[in-house]
Amino acid sequence: MATRIRLKRMGSKKKPSYRIDVFDSHSARDGKSLETIGTYNPLREKKEDQATVKRDRVIFWLDRGAKPTETVRNILKANGIHT
Repeated sequence: MATRIRLKRMGSKKKPSYRIDVFDSHSARDGKSLETIGTYNPLREKKEDQATVKRDRVIFWLDRGAKPTETVRNILKANGIHT
């Protein structure tokens, strides 16, 4: 099974927040995820408060071949996880 690490939109209208989830590569953007491994809130003022990531679970999924999207890759790099 090919897996992707990507964002799942949450929040209300004009106030987006996202979960960083692991998906089967064929599932929909807001479909069922395999696991939630973090959150991302772009509306927060400080860059360091925008994302929270479960570092050990991210490394677990990356070791098993999950590919992050470009946006998630940038979030992970900002949190010190290089892909």
